[in-house]
Amino acid sequence: MRHHEKWKTLGREKNQRKALVRSLMRSLVLHGGITTTETKAKELRKYIEPLITKARANTLASRRLIVSEIGDAKAAKKLIDVIAPEYKTRPGGYTRVVKLPLRKTDGAKMAHIQFVK
Repeated sequence: MRHHEKWKTLGREKNQRKALVRSLMRSLVLHGGITTTETKAKELRKYIEPLITKARANTLASRRLIVSEIGDAKAAKKLIDVIAPEYKTRPGGYTRVVKLPLRKTDGAKMAHIQFVK
């Protein structure tokens, strides 16, 4: 049973799941919004929102932590210098998940995740 388990496995082993989430975070930061399955979009929120909160501090420690979590210095720089300052006064809820029609090939629930303006 999954009592009190915080994260979904997304049908992958730990290292594969970590790589998938890093890739999704990187794409979201660089493009401002991505279209993916609903489950992945909702799971991505749990990873990206705490990073934005840390990026608001803009300290050396937070920069290093964000680079290690995202795995890309370019995306981390954009998150800290461009995205985080927009949310200085916002207490949370930095992303929005918009549900889309089912995917035609396999009927998967699709969603678009983007930053709230």
